[in-house]
Amino acid sequence: MADHRYLIALGSNMRHPRHGAPPHVLRAALAHLADDGLVVEASSPIVSSAPLGPSHRRYSNAAAIVRTPLNPPALLAHLKRIEAGFGRRPGGIRWRARVLDLDLILWSGGAYASPNLIIPHREFRHRSFVLQPASRIARDWRDPQTGLTLAHLHSRLTRPRAPTA
Repeated sequence: MADHRYLIALGSNMRHPRHGAPPHVLRAALAHLADDGLVVEASSPIVSSAPLGPSHRRYSNAAAIVRTPLNPPALLAHLKRIEAGFGRRPGGIRWRARVLDLDLILWSGGAYASPNLIIPHREFRHRSFVLQPASRIARDWRDPQTGLTLAHLHSRLTRPRAPTA
């Protein structure tokens, strides 16, 4: 079975009783990915970002490239088990504070769609907290829908705009 490569976004804005503050949660999650049989080929620096929605706590965010023979649904189930192991519970308020969030953003197979999973992630093109760390480790990866690289998407999202009259 051939290996697939995936770009995973990591986020946290809650302390974990064992791992501590959100940046430490992300480091522990990266170690857990590697200990769980995924090959972590690259991981970005951790960045801080403002929350979306009702949460008031800042997020720590990072990105990782992993290699695995798992197909997208199997990897999603694997990531959900890791989140649960860190104390995340399904359901509740969208965008609430969370100890760990692991999202599949892109994969080497291009686009993928099922009732529970869409790759590329629907919102990643509009989220600097995903594109900033992702473009540090996968700047030349292309969005299969737009054909643009992650570096180009990040530049488009963050470039200064002229004021409108």
